[in-house]
Amino acid sequence: MLKLFAAIVKDLRLLLRDKAALAVMFAMPVLLVILITSIQNSTFKLVNDNKVSLLICNQDSGNSSILLIDALGKIGMFEITKADSALNEEALIKLMHNREALVAIVIPSGFSDQLEAKSNSVASKALSELGMTAEEKNALTEEKVFPHNLRMYYNPVLQEAFRLSVKGALRSAQQFTENRQVVEALYSSLSNKEVPAELQNQLMNNQTFIEEIPASKDGSRALPNVTQHNVPAWTLFAMFFIVVSLSTNIVKEKLSGSFIRLKTLPTGYFMVLAAKQITYILVTLLQTLVIFSIGIFLFPFFGLPALVLPTYLWSLVLVSVCCGWCAVSYGQVLGVYAKTMEMAIGFGAVSVVILAAVGGIIVPSFAMPASMKYVMMLSPLHWCLGAYQTIFLSGGTGSDVLASLLPLIIIIVLLQAVAMIGLRKQKLL
Repeated sequence: MLKLFAAIVKDLRLLLRDKAALAVMFAMPVLLVILITSIQNSTFKLVNDNKVSLLICNQDSGNSSILLIDALGKIGMFEITKADSALNEEALIKLMHNREALVAIVIPSGFSDQLEAKSNSVASKALSELGMTAEEKNALTEEKVFPHNLRMYYNPVLQEAFRLSVKGALRSAQQFTENRQVVEALYSSLSNKEVPAELQNQLMNNQTFIEEIPASKDGSRALPNVTQHNVPAWTLFAMFFIVVSLSTNIVKEKLSGSFIRLKTLPTGYFMVLAAKQITYILVTLLQTLVIFSIGIFLFPFFGLPALVLPTYLWSLVLVSVCCGWCAVSYGQVLGVYAKTMEMAIGFGAVSVVILAAVGGIIVPSFAMPASMKYVMMLSPLHWCLGAYQTIFLSGGTGSDVLASLLPLIIIIVLLQAVAMIGLRKQKLL
């Protein structure tokens, strides 16, 4: 036990001398988790606090276009600016760039007239089908009447997912306007009077609200926020970047002949490997503690939601230990098979970024194409992230956590076996 403790102290001293490695393991992940979470939080809140700038070029003089603009304003997603109706397409695009507007909408001339004709057609056909009108089908119902198309211009920097959400909001406002016109046409056909304002509000604003409920296994109804997603994910990224320090440490010992000298001592190299693994697992736990503490105590000062720890803290410790052990095992394999320090540094850093991208850290796993689903399962980061998500997002219980950790434990055993095989082939054991 004393020899093991002495080996751990030796590895800690070597690690403390490597200032660059400490910066990679602690400073870089801290900055990364703050920056990424801030950016994503701003993106998620774009529809609430930071509204989308919207230019509206209204070339129509009717009432329907006014109702459409009013409906867009009530959605709460847009900061509306009205442009000159005489602008052509080139001038409108130039104005978008000058005012940094992400979206512009052109309401064409005759939009209200065409929409009113369509509404009258729908109302007349509905009454005819119900047998409430003497006319079989008037001329309006014999031909399809469509309002002139709206034109939406968008900045090319706007990502497709967000562009589709903007288009959906526009479609919702347009549908609201059309429904209102149909209601007015039906009421007018039945009573020859305009719809009273109070009745119109009741008909058009009587919406059923949607209650959002996360499907958590612990019954919690708290909505997961951007912090719950990002802090565990980028903590894993930090954990796996210790492979650079660990692998170069092992390569340095191989090149300096330390392995050969250790074989002449009355202690086995298994003890030395155990000391290295314990040392670096402790480092990963320290990384977890630092980054999680930042999420809990420092994030609110940046205007970010605080990290909420899971109900079962023992599961958090167990998952963190297993994830750290997996990162250490991977670093050990790289150190055993790398022949130079440059190879260990280059391959280690690049491979961690690739494994993070494939594993769902950089790009969410649900957004990946079907062809990547099987490749994703080869990344240990995928299983590590799944274990964290089980306790942070799904509210997993003890059995759920253990089920998530089972593939991770299998990967650890395989990595340890591959490292031992490499050491034996190189006659270092």
